[in-house]
Amino acid sequence: MNRRKFFQRLACAGAGASCAAWTGCVTQPAYAPTAVTPKVAPFALEEITLAQLQQNLASGRLTSAGLTRDYLRRIGAMDRRGPRLKSVLEINPEAASIAGANDRERIKGQMRGPLHGVPVLIKDNLDTHDRMSTTAGSLALEGSLATRDSFVVERLRAAGAIILGKTNLSEWANFRGNRSISGWSGRGGQTRNPYFLDRSPSGSSSGSAAAVSANFAALALGTETNGSIVSPASYCGVVGLKPTVGLVSRAGIIPIAASQDSAGPIARTVTDAAALLAVILGPDPRDPATAASAEYVSSHTAALLAPRPMPRARLGVARNLFRMHPLVDPVFAKALGALREHGAELIDPIKLPSRSELGGADYQRMLYEFKAGLNAYFATLGPGASIKRIEDVIEFNQRHATRELQLFDQEILLEAAAKGSLTDAAYVEANARCRKYTESLTALMDEHRFDAIIAPTAGPAGTLDFINGDRGLGGSSSYSAIAGWPIITVPCGDVFGLPVGLSFFGRAWSEPTLVNIALAFEQATGARRTPRFLPTLGFPEAET
Repeated sequence: MNRRKFFQRLACAGAGASCAAWTGCVTQPAYAPTAVTPKVAPFALEEITLAQLQQNLASGRLTSAGLTRDYLRRIGAMDRRGPRLKSVLEINPEAASIAGANDRERIKGQMRGPLHGVPVLIKDNLDTHDRMSTTAGSLALEGSLATRDSFVVERLRAAGAIILGKTNLSEWANFRGNRSISGWSGRGGQTRNPYFLDRSPSGSSSGSAAAVSANFAALALGTETNGSIVSPASYCGVVGLKPTVGLVSRAGIIPIAASQDSAGPIARTVTDAAALLAVILGPDPRDPATAASAEYVSSHTAALLAPRPMPRARLGVARNLFRMHPLVDPVFAKALGALREHGAELIDPIKLPSRSELGGADYQRMLYEFKAGLNAYFATLGPGASIKRIEDVIEFNQRHATRELQLFDQEILLEAAAKGSLTDAAYVEANARCRKYTESLTALMDEHRFDAIIAPTAGPAGTLDFINGDRGLGGSSSYSAIAGWPIITVPCGDVFGLPVGLSFFGRAWSEPTLVNIALAFEQATGARRTPRFLPTLGFPEAET
């Protein structure tokens, strides 16, 4: 067999269903896994949606107790054993009893809300007033029990959700040191990508994205400062949505930067992500930034619970961000083609304001706010807590360097600790530069009457590198992050079986519009593929 026939025969052989015609797989050289596909037991809940769960619960075909039991067995078989994704850091010891109580309430007709009896995973930087710790993955906070639920957890419980457990993350939300490895924490170890186990899951909401992709739950919560929801969602082939800063309260969430932080949903479909966001949004006196959200609660909730595809959107194409790699670019070209084919008006190209205008102001703003935010959070832990300020974390890491600093250091923590207060002239100037940059983005949106701007979320996952740290082809989340705007990512195809996502971002409070655009794209492409937990990605040797 000659070389050409060899590759023709193998074309798309290893990609299975993910090599549907629309993905542009034929533009890529053929590949084949170097290891045998592991045996994964059939799972009755695989790819089940929230609507399907609720239909089955309402009919009695499923119970919350049974759902919880099945998901916990799946986690035990796939997260703790088997592929060992290490995406779930801690199981809620009360999950089974809560599920049983939900079933009894359902029998009596006492429905709490739209998530009644549905298991949900949450990132381990969200406070829960129960028997689970809240640690941001750090051993420094191991055993730290919150005195009150975070606002988003209060909302989940009120809606009837079962907090199934807490997911692993990049420690301190990936804002600790240089050469960090996404998905690694001192407490949880390394989260792995469910498509190829030696690939990065990205971060910092690594565990939430990997767990949802692996069907450990239908829904999960992550948090994002800059890319921490959308990037792992892209790497793990799921939907991720970071809302407008101020739409969802940050009270009870271990922070990075108040100007950019938000919690948000991760799910396998746009509709499920929107439904989860509808549950957690709204004003909270503990987070003054949410006061502005009050006027949007009613309209957003209604729109998010019943999204309508918006195929004819006017979209700006950030063309410079699409030039990632010769093997990656065709996938995004196919995505743009799908949008055009289904009626979207693409303004291509557009020129986004250069980030060089910021002069690093966004990073400086984050450092100042990280110190202030962490110290404020530590003050909520009570007088008995051993960690009371950022310097205590640094000292803890130094004392436990063999466990905490074994792979990379804590340069970012040191930089933040050296900053002054939020009244410092340097912080005020950095914040002003970021606001001016946001004004430039707003002017661009207004001038062209864009419904959203589109860009690649990130390239495909790179291999885990415990020496050099994260490697990747770039991303597009910084623009919306600096502005505090919403952004959603949707699977748009794959490169050698590695998912890539397409992002849509727009003005503050535009979540319903973004969801409707993303839903139309999802329906047009159907690019989500179930992971197969392959050990590694390999290439066939050419015959000589």
